[in-house]
Amino acid sequence: MKIFLDTSNIDEIKSAYNTGMIDGVTTNPSLIAKEGKDFKEVINEIVEIFKDTKDTSISAEVISTNAQEMIKEAKELVKIHKFIVIKVPIIPEGIIAIKELSNQGIKTNATLCFSANQALLAAKAGATYVSPFLGRLDDIGVSSLDLIKEIRTIYDNFDFKTEILSASIRSVDQVSQVASLGSDIITLPPKIFKEMFKHDLTDKGLAAFLKDWEELQNKLDK
Repeated sequence: MKIFLDTSNIDEIKSAYNTGMIDGVTTNPSLIAKEGKDFKEVINEIVEIFKDTKDTSISAEVISTNAQEMIKEAKELVKIHKFIVIKVPIIPEGIIAIKELSNQGIKTNATLCFSANQALLAAKAGATYVSPFLGRLDDIGVSSLDLIKEIRTIYDNFDFKTEILSASIRSVDQVSQVASLGSDIITLPPKIFKEMFKHDLTDKGLAAFLKDWEELQNKLDK
């Protein structure tokens, strides 16, 4: 299972990348806007972090809602680096764009997925990834985990190659839950990624080990 970081903050990406646990990055217009920088400048800075990586994925989203304009944007974005994956919303024009881009060998991330039907269309169009948004579904009382189950079943039934990229993660528990259900990738806010390392018993256990070791050294020094 791959772990992506869902942010455009360069310092956060560098910190997470240094753990050796991050396989890629997802961005969107809102995340880019938070940084207050030029879109392509941010994407180039992210690419620079991963420059020594053999294979990674950096999702950059188009902002057009017309298929031909999406394709035009995509062709400019992929010029930045081979790591760039084009993020396209699952709307009729988006599906047209995904199919055409896929035919041209350009990787795509079908985003804003909220139903198994949308995921099916994305896979038929040849999307590299489909991004179901878990947190936003849970917010309206719909089980996001049921959606992951449905998508996994459909993709396995028909041997679709599109990978499930679970997004809009709101808690660390969701990480293990979607991993158990067969999500290929999960993209996390930096805060959730950091929480994956934590457990109270780990902290207590480490403190006890260090205390015992210190006491032993004090005895030996006497």
